[in-house]
Amino acid sequence: MRNVKAFEVNWKRRREVNMRLIAIAIAAVTAMLAGPASAQQWPARSVKLIVPYPAGGNVDSAARIVADKLQEKLGQPFIIENKAGAGGMIAGEAFAKSAPDGYTLFVGANGPVLFATEINKRDAYNWKKDFLPISTISMTPLVLEVHPSVQANNFKEFIDLAKREPGKLTMASPGPGTTNHLLSELMQSNLDLQWVTAHYRGNAPAINDLLGGQVQFAFDQLTVSLQHIKAGLFRALAVTSPHRLKSLPDVPTFTELGYKDFDGQTFTGLFAPAGTPAPVVDKLHETLVAILKDPGVVDKFEKLGGEAVAMTPDEFRAYLEREDAKWIPVVRKANIKAD
Repeated sequence: MRNVKAFEVNWKRRREVNMRLIAIAIAAVTAMLAGPASAQQWPARSVKLIVPYPAGGNVDSAARIVADKLQEKLGQPFIIENKAGAGGMIAGEAFAKSAPDGYTLFVGANGPVLFATEINKRDAYNWKKDFLPISTISMTPLVLEVHPSVQANNFKEFIDLAKREPGKLTMASPGPGTTNHLLSELMQSNLDLQWVTAHYRGNAPAINDLLGGQVQFAFDQLTVSLQHIKAGLFRALAVTSPHRLKSLPDVPTFTELGYKDFDGQTFTGLFAPAGTPAPVVDKLHETLVAILKDPGVVDKFEKLGGEAVAMTPDEFRAYLEREDAKWIPVVRKANIKAD
């Protein structure tokens, strides 16, 4: 009798264990089937685009151009959330912690993606592990421009002046660790030059002082300076783009002048959190590439002084690796730190 009871108890236990195993297996299969299905249905609701700068700047403008078109093509709102601060690190950290479900994306640029954590000396995120590159959106070249009072009509004359009077020229920078600042540091290091760097809180105050002659020159995004160059208020000496610009056809590139290392540009790009399902990434990339080929979108970027540029995820990652390898040593050598 005892053996029968023991058998019944063991049988019930085995049955309970088997039922639990079956339930776990069913749940796992259901999750596997539901994951791709939900990814295929993406987006089923609004999508948030985190922008690491205030409204109105270069990155914000790029985000708004593509957000309108993403909404048009994918049928759900793409909502801009401007989250400025700490050179873009606040936005980058918030993005890195978001769920990898395709409903929180990041429109980043050089500083927030590559430099912010290094300059702030805080390991808030690592783009190589936490960010999934989808595609570049735009490339905006920088222009070396001088106040009309500066006795330099071309880049050679500018270099001669800087060598002749070390430490007397002042460069207006929109902030520590910006592409503008890093290009200035790279040029000083490579050409054995020396000038004073005046840091401002953004492009606007820096350009105002250059307009007033309180500083002598700047490396600036074309989106900011083109109108002043066209008006004769600044003299453009060279641009960082790989080819001459339609908007400034008489201004040479640094590359054609023999300085191929001075090719810094401001990129804007779209990122998803690491772990985002491949179908979502593929759909985003395919849609964004089509948007960036739209003549109306191309025209909008050209009017801003930039260029609509799409890359594959692998091409974008390789580009970021090259930029990281090029500029992080500049940051460290110049001992650039956040204010």
